Amino acid sequence: MTAPDTRGCPVRADVDPFDPAYLADPYPLLAELREHEPVAYLPVLDMWAVTRHADIDAVFRDPATFSASIAQDPIFPPAREAREVLAGFRAAPTMSNCDPPKHTRIRRHTARAFSARRIAVVEPAIRAKAGELIAAMLREPEADVVESLTFPLPASMIFTLIGFPPGDTEMLRGWCGNRTAFSWGRPTVEEQTGIARNMVRYWRYCEDFVHARLADPADDYTSDLLRAHLADPEDLTVDEIVNVVYGLSFAGHETTTNLTTNGLRRLLEDRSRWEALCADPALIPAAVEEVLRYDTSVIAWRRRTTRPVSVGGVDLPEGARLLLLLGAAGRDPRAHPEPDTFDLRREPRPHLAFGKGVHFCLGAPLARSEFRILLELLLAAAPDLELVPDQELRFSPNVSFRGPRRLLVRRGGG
Repeated sequence: MTAPDTRGCPVRADVDPFDPAYLADPYPLLAELREHEPVAYLPVLDMWAVTRHADIDAVFRDPATFSASIAQDPIFPPAREAREVLAGFRAAPTMSNCDPPKHTRIRRHTARAFSARRIAVVEPAIRAKAGELIAAMLREPEADVVESLTFPLPASMIFTLIGFPPGDTEMLRGWCGNRTAFSWGRPTVEEQTGIARNMVRYWRYCEDFVHARLADPADDYTSDLLRAHLADPEDLTVDEIVNVVYGLSFAGHETTTNLTTNGLRRLLEDRSRWEALCADPALIPAAVEEVLRYDTSVIAWRRRTTRPVSVGGVDLPEGARLLLLLGAAGRDPRAHPEPDTFDLRREPRPHLAFGKGVHFCLGAPLARSEFRILLELLLAAAPDLELVPDQELRFSPNVSFRGPRRLLVRRGGG
């Protein structure tokens, strides 16, 4: 790797997002960077970290200067063995890692298919599935909410929205495996090849599914996209639909799993928060937004500069890879008064948990609905729910997605 030009920019060789202390609690280090070195070069990643709300907001608003093309690229180049496994893998940029004008064209169709009507149709299914999962979880004296609730609910819902058969959920879950490690982590060669094999299996499943829906459409998101394709085959191709389905079927549950898990952790770690929601369920929407700000499930995202540009007073070269630390932006005192206080009655202010601009997360309404409904049902069914004391939380070693792998709960006095 050629050493980048970092003149005028702090270099933080001591910052490693894979360090166990950072994974356990990144917020002290994020605060230090944000307040003292808001744009800093991290040699371990060959990336420039950007931490202030206003700077990240400006990056998101300028897709011409800050390309999304690297958003899903592996942080570290894959090993030869993994590249060989992926030789037949035909995933192409379509949404989160795609720039205008292609992104604009594809998003027009996907946003129409991801309509308020489609979300409204799936809400009764969210309520029914959440109720079923909560009832089963509460029958146990102690339960892991990730395994029991916050993984199966969003996975089931995004698969239902897409149209995947319910009987395939466990198989697809197995293929998801440690997918985050491949693009956002530092996996071993053996881990890379195992993940790559599952990525190929998942890709082929999506390809076969989309072609089956093309022959026999149904009332689902995939069929909506295919109807747009049939109306104008050149404006939205079948291959592009396969890519959208592949990407959404992963991103549509990973981030929501972390959001709901982070939320339950933060609401239960301070009893007064949970009791406030029990007393006044009207606070639930505000609680959802406060979790998104305070402990976002997507702690960082990536961009690449297309020209020399200044960010936060630091001159960056063309081709600079940026790590936009959304976790730092969510606690920036310039955007959020008393940012380290979790406040259920906080005056609404814009946060960046779902991005901004042309790449604002399409799944935001679905994620909010799932979390809101989950809280409504769980508060009613288990007002005495509590965290199992003295548990050690572990987090997946990756730079972007953050949520406990397990979170143990029990009924009060359990």
